Amino acid sequence: MDDIRGPDRASSISTGVRVWPSKRYAKMHRDSIEDPEAFWDQQARKLEWQKTWDHVLEWKEPYGRWFVGGKLNACHQCVDRHVHTWRRSKVAIYWEGENGETRVLSYSTLFREVNHFAHMLLSLGVTKGDRVALYLPMIPELPVAMLACARIGAVHTVIFSGFSAQAICGRIGDTRAKVIVTSDGGLRRGKIVPLKDIVDQALPACPSVENVIVVRRTGQAIHMREGRDHWLSKDMTGAHVFVEPVAVESSHPLYVLYTSGTTGKPKGIVHGTGGYMVFNYVAYQWVFDIREESVYWCTADVGWVTGHSQIVYAPLSHGAAVVLYEGAPDYPAVDRWWDIIEKYGVSIFYTSPTAIRMFMRHGEKWPARHDMSSLNLLGSVGEPINPEAWYWYFRHIGGERCPIVDTWWQTETGGIMISPTPGIDPLALKPGSATFPLPGVDVAVVDARGNELEAGETGYLIIRKPWPGMLLDVYEDPARYREAYWSRFPGSYYTGDFAMRDEDGYFWLLGRADEVLKVAGHRLGTAEIEDAAIAHPAVAEAGVTGRPDELKGETIVLFVTLKEGIPPSDALKKEIADLLRETIGPVAAPGEMYFVDSIPKTRSGKIMRRVLKAVASGKDIGDLTTLEDEASVEEVRNALARLGHTGAPPPADSSH
Repeated sequence: MDDIRGPDRASSISTGVRVWPSKRYAKMHRDSIEDPEAFWDQQARKLEWQKTWDHVLEWKEPYGRWFVGGKLNACHQCVDRHVHTWRRSKVAIYWEGENGETRVLSYSTLFREVNHFAHMLLSLGVTKGDRVALYLPMIPELPVAMLACARIGAVHTVIFSGFSAQAICGRIGDTRAKVIVTSDGGLRRGKIVPLKDIVDQALPACPSVENVIVVRRTGQAIHMREGRDHWLSKDMTGAHVFVEPVAVESSHPLYVLYTSGTTGKPKGIVHGTGGYMVFNYVAYQWVFDIREESVYWCTADVGWVTGHSQIVYAPLSHGAAVVLYEGAPDYPAVDRWWDIIEKYGVSIFYTSPTAIRMFMRHGEKWPARHDMSSLNLLGSVGEPINPEAWYWYFRHIGGERCPIVDTWWQTETGGIMISPTPGIDPLALKPGSATFPLPGVDVAVVDARGNELEAGETGYLIIRKPWPGMLLDVYEDPARYREAYWSRFPGSYYTGDFAMRDEDGYFWLLGRADEVLKVAGHRLGTAEIEDAAIAHPAVAEAGVTGRPDELKGETIVLFVTLKEGIPPSDALKKEIADLLRETIGPVAAPGEMYFVDSIPKTRSGKIMRRVLKAVASGKDIGDLTTLEDEASVEEVRNALARLGHTGAPPPADSSH
């Protein structure tokens, strides 16, 4: 086996030799499954509770309530517990704006700003249980506002700052938020996004909103309605204000976060306080092996669950130093991220496979310009990472010395579920595999009837036991909660993902189960086809969808972006098609293949396959508020139009 070593972190890549998890991990996982209540009781004591729980778990399928009777405060875990130690002068947040503006917040500064924000919320009549909507760019006031809500027991719902007025209306209308916090604007690729103006468009349809708090960021003139709109208090750096953290019940909602809507109407996912904080605290340590000297950067937007758990609540509860960046990854130049890593001495870097593939397309010359020797651990999140992207990340970003933690989890799970765990013991790594479930996580791959499958067989990923980070409910829609997650396999949580467990017990995630194509009687995962296409040295990224076919049931439609400097050609199409036949089988040969400059993705990096499917089939593409770049949709349309595609199914085995 090849050996990958970072400072005190060792792991390995499998090269065909049978590998197994370490004895320490195996015992820890076995103990956690055999006696989960004893295991989680021990883990929960790592946090500071105002009142200890009466019992660890109350399970009334499909509802799990953790640490029942216990009381705590999430803001206290992330801020107060550190300001009473040497960490009060430690950096909590390194912030960099897209325009190069910077701020550094120590834990004592964070404590002061959170208290002032909490005081302002209280002055506007916000109390425990009230909902507060946050529509902010990636500026320090976003985590400050989240923590201020948690401090007073209010429930925050973060609305991604790329959303439209219509999307804001839907989320505020659902939660009946009392206050919305926004800014005059944000920066994206050198342009001002007029966030307050967008909020003003939404508010006539949001009667629950009584007050609007506005953060000054971009400085342009905006409309401020007297009595309703309030600039964030000018005295944020003035005299000390202290707001006592409210000790809430363990199951008290911490936040409502809406799914990205890539597969339909967004669901309001409700996460509690106690179980969520415990699970993320320990999972963060297990996965990232966080240390006092670590500088940690997760590139996700706080508007998604990755930002909630892996930028705010988990890192700050550990007293970590976190990097927060406002802008696009490749603005004003392709090496912006690598410059930030060098500038702040980032040691742990956590990003998406989509971003990695984008940088692969531009070539290794960009990261080669920067000293990134501070890095000692890399992470991947958002979708399965294909082996080619894994190796590029390992070689050109990690310098062939940094293990990669490939993590699988969901908005609904609250925290990481399957991942390597260097914070417990290094596991042998297989590029493309998320390896093993975390302690306390009981997962299985089953067939349509719920029977566990043998190694090497693909099926549905389920979770067989409750875990502390699990969602409490779908906001005010228990029927949808039961239907979406618990009806398919009674007694188990249905993840909606397709997966396979290999002969060594490693888990391989193969994409959404509803994105599995049925071609000539065969079930093929879209991620499996995309990974095979990306294995071609000319391919930077691939997106797959299906269209109805009279003979095959569905035909594969493949969209491909090429690496910089490589021209499209019919010969290249044949090479890619031949590779798919060789890698997966003749059934995987695409019926149609198109070269495009970009593929429709959400800002969180997920390919919007429903958009690909709709455009390829000539149907309505629906809501695009989560889309990163609307021009990508036109790219797909134009590719189809250039070849005379009208939206009607093509002849079987047609190739374009």
